[in-house]
Amino acid sequence: MIADPAPGVIGPLVEPRSTYPLLPEADPFYAPPPALRQLPPGAIVRTREVEIALFGAVPQRISAWQLLYRTCDLDNVPEVAVTTVLLPSGADPAEPRPLVSFQCAIDAVASKCLPSYALRRGARAAGSIPQLELPLIVSALARGWAVSVPDHGGTAGRFGVAREPGYRALDAIRASSAFAPLGLDAATPVALWGYSGGGLATAWAAELAAEYAPELNIVGAVAASPVGDPAAAFVRLNGSLFAGFAAVFTAGLRRAYPDLDLLLRTHLDARYLGWLAHTEATATLPLLYRFARRDIDRHCRGGLTALLESPELQRVLGDIQPGRRTPVMPMLVLQGVYDEVIAVADVDAHVARYAAAGAHVRYLRDRLSTHLLLQYIALPVMIDWLADRFADREPAPATTETVWSLAFSRNAIAGHLDFTRLVARMLFARPIRLMHRPRSSSTPPSRAPCRRPRNGCAR
Repeated sequence: MIADPAPGVIGPLVEPRSTYPLLPEADPFYAPPPALRQLPPGAIVRTREVEIALFGAVPQRISAWQLLYRTCDLDNVPEVAVTTVLLPSGADPAEPRPLVSFQCAIDAVASKCLPSYALRRGARAAGSIPQLELPLIVSALARGWAVSVPDHGGTAGRFGVAREPGYRALDAIRASSAFAPLGLDAATPVALWGYSGGGLATAWAAELAAEYAPELNIVGAVAASPVGDPAAAFVRLNGSLFAGFAAVFTAGLRRAYPDLDLLLRTHLDARYLGWLAHTEATATLPLLYRFARRDIDRHCRGGLTALLESPELQRVLGDIQPGRRTPVMPMLVLQGVYDEVIAVADVDAHVARYAAAGAHVRYLRDRLSTHLLLQYIALPVMIDWLADRFADREPAPATTETVWSLAFSRNAIAGHLDFTRLVARMLFARPIRLMHRPRSSSTPPSRAPCRRPRNGCAR
């Protein structure tokens, strides 16, 4: 067992080496302390050093720790969560550096998909999205930045729930800032970054920051393909090749909203409820295969339309829509025009809500990218935009622009070559250190942009 340090004291805890890490529900590190309510949000409960590995198999030569910290759930009830904090190999904590809070696209309720498990050496989490996103996280380390990767879905797997991802991400930043080995402090510049489900979590953190954590120095947020309207996504994806996302969305929401859980148990047949139970132990990609083309309408008493019109579900669907609060930091939003998973119209509407409230949002729409590829194709754009925020450069105007491909943005070729070299270093377990390639200020892409009004439609 790993002992709890006294409140406010960071224990120099090192987990004993084992072949495979324990799943969170069996790992005593995740257990909350008895006096949790007495701790302030973001307070560190315990820490440990860990090894990070590509797909759980190739050890990465970076410095990594995990912090269990105090945060809260949807109803402001105290709970604990874990963030994985990282530094480049050989980084000197005495040197000032910014912090990136990277919200993974967890897109699951199974604990094996939490970044704190899936990113570790020996993790048996094939098919989990955080393992695919590790190169993006490492690209931030290669800039010399510190990174916090929170379990923004919580240890209970409450995927899709309103506001909770924001609380957990912001409290993880508080914990990271207080963790001495990172060498950060309250004045450290912080940026938020996430894609797809991680983009939605980033949007929640950006919306809640001014109210929930005003002391944090958050200088910008990249919310790429941030879902926009989770309720509309559920309806559209149900019965499609990506129906697994609708299923895991249902499984996550029912854990946080008791009235919804009762409604589903009343209206769904035993077969579909059994399928939902499988989500508790299934990683995202196998789940998509298992649920492809499955239509909840065929297993719902009275049909899906009646279920959607029920007051209980209407309350939940209204609660989970982002965009009702105004982010105070500059934002970059990216979205594929023909994305097969996230509808561009939903993200258009999300950005329009922010713009109408006065938020500074740079919105780039890509005509050619698929959902999975956009986060890699657009990596130079995203990471250069973050670098500009850390350098305190004036952000680009808050406009919307549609381009053929973000792969043709300024610095894209150099950025993709850097990323290729970085992935090679990861594959061969080479040290991840600062890459010294000078960059000019990031500007919008690229060849033949299609400009349009902020709240207009692509032509």
